[in-house]
Amino acid sequence: MTMTGDVQSRAVLHARRRLLPFLLLMYVVAFLDRANIGFAKQALQLSTGISESAFAWGAGLFFLTYALFEIPSNLIMHRVGARIWMCRIMVVWGLVSIATIFVRGPISFYVVRLLLGFAEAGFFPGVILYLMYWFPNRVRGQILGQFYFGAPLAFIFGGPLSGLLLNLHGSTGLLGWQWMFLVEGALAVIVGVWAYWFLSDRPADASWLTAEERAELQRALTEEEDQRHAHGPSAFLAALADRKLIHFSAIYFLIQMSIYGVVFYLPTEVAAMLGKKFGVEVGVVSALPWACALVTAYWIPRWAARMARPGILAAIVLAISAAASTLFLAHSGVLAMAALCIAASGFIAVQPLFWTFPTSYLSGRAAAGGLAVINALGALGGFVAPNIKVWADVHFGSPSAGLYVLAGFTLLVAVLIAYLGKRTETQPHAAQP
Repeated sequence: MTMTGDVQSRAVLHARRRLLPFLLLMYVVAFLDRANIGFAKQALQLSTGISESAFAWGAGLFFLTYALFEIPSNLIMHRVGARIWMCRIMVVWGLVSIATIFVRGPISFYVVRLLLGFAEAGFFPGVILYLMYWFPNRVRGQILGQFYFGAPLAFIFGGPLSGLLLNLHGSTGLLGWQWMFLVEGALAVIVGVWAYWFLSDRPADASWLTAEERAELQRALTEEEDQRHAHGPSAFLAALADRKLIHFSAIYFLIQMSIYGVVFYLPTEVAAMLGKKFGVEVGVVSALPWACALVTAYWIPRWAARMARPGILAAIVLAISAAASTLFLAHSGVLAMAALCIAASGFIAVQPLFWTFPTSYLSGRAAAGGLAVINALGALGGFVAPNIKVWADVHFGSPSAGLYVLAGFTLLVAVLIAYLGKRTETQPHAAQP
């Protein structure tokens, strides 16, 4: 390895050790606050009288305002920096999540979910953009894979935590589901304030890197930005007219339909499988599929980095996950749990692999706005998934009909992602961590 390469690798290692654990913590809190509605479902419905269809509608409303404000949020972060903007996002969404304790019926439930989507808008594409500012192409796929540990970790720790908080029913006058939203919302506020003091906007701002490391890492990132600018759009309006952005957005929309078909209903399915109401046991068992997802999120991006056509690997993973998702309601509890583990693992592991494509193609404001467009349309997939599942179950008169419909959409995205082209010189290469 050359002296320059050694300095760059050292800088990347220091950046990964400092930033990745904190970004993971942020993602765990974000995903927990987004998905804890699944754990609160039965208790919230019993307490407020919210019907099944009203719950599905309210769960999905989050994604409407989340999608609507994604683009302006990411463009603002590109201008003002991650420290200020990530602090704003997390503090506001934590306060709104706490406000869920005041829900008394469908209307207040809808209002809180809409506000939560507005508050959290821009968090995820903001982190993806932030990783572009810090990590070269050769390691970004692996970094994204490790960042995606946040979703499984949110369920591994969040499931038991949510179950424990739900068991605090009646303590100090609050119901269990109110305790859950209070505590988990407060975590977001605390981490958001911490983010302001902890994050550095760019390598040039990082006092914890040596001057040599800052200069070399910034040089490598600027060189890659110039390559992306030469091969793809750098202006936001140009990105909107780019066919590749439409392709990326369609793929991510369908991936999110698949993952949220699991997220919103996994706790309910596990509770039915165990024949128990929500509690610590259901939370622990619900964490098993996400523990499996940690393994695949680590290895699949590494395998993909060594392939000329990583889209083929992603397509295979999605096809296997689609087949597994049709078995969630199997009569055998072991088979149903195995299916949940396989599907959750595949849906999580394929997402960091997907993000290596747009982050290797877009630059400048096109990256800030384009990543937000992709994530915003993906968020609409989170709105569609629970509602289309309820519609299919009712229309076909079968509790498994919705799962089959969502599995069909997963097969469609497997076909679309298989057609992503070979890596260009600006796309990730195989690299050691």
